[in-house]
Amino acid sequence: MSNKRGYNKAACKRLAAELRTEINLHPMEALDPWQLAELYGIRVFALGSLPIDSAVREHFIVSRPEVFSGALVPFGTGAVIVENDGHELVRRRSTMGHELAHVFGEHKFGTSLVNERGCRLADQVQEGEASEIASELLLPFEAAKLLARRSATDNEVAMQFGVSVELARWRMHATGARLIAERRASSYRRASGS
Repeated sequence: MSNKRGYNKAACKRLAAELRTEINLHPMEALDPWQLAELYGIRVFALGSLPIDSAVREHFIVSRPEVFSGALVPFGTGAVIVENDGHELVRRRSTMGHELAHVFGEHKFGTSLVNERGCRLADQVQEGEASEIASELLLPFEAAKLLARRSATDNEVAMQFGVSVELARWRMHATGARLIAERRASSYRRASGS
C-alpha cells in the first residue's frame, strides 16, 4: 500500500474494514487485537513472560516503560509480536493494533532493527501507514461519525472502544467526525429555521 511518496489513507481504511469484517465486527464494536493475532496465527509474547534477565525486564516494565511499547520481530519466515505487558491495557491495545498493522500492511523489515548507537530504525512511511491502519482497526471512521452525531464525549468513545482518551480525542478530530456532525447539525438548523 505504501510507496516512496507516502501511503494511501483510503487503502488503509479499506484494509482495516476488511479485517474487521473477517472477524464479524460491527463498526461500533471494539476490536480485540489479541483475538485478531490468534486468528492469523501471529504469536504474541508479553515482555514480562520472556526468559530475559530480571534487570532488563525491570528496566522496560518498571523503570523506563515509556521506551518500549512493542515490536514486530522477524522470526523464521514470519514474525512475532513482543508487547510491554507493564503498560495499561488501553496502551497495549494500541500497540497491538499498530504491530498487527505492520503485518497486514505487508511491511518489510530492514536489515537491522537498530542503528550503531542502539536507536530504533523505522521507515517513516511504513510507520505512518501502520498508525493509519491501527487507528481505523481500533476506532473506525464510521463509528467516529456516528458517535460525533450522538455528541459522545472523548471519555465515552474511549470506554466504548477500549482505547485511551487521548487516542479517542485524536481520532474524533483527525477523522473530521466532529466537524462533519457540526456541519450536519448547522445545516439542519438552517433548513428548519431554528
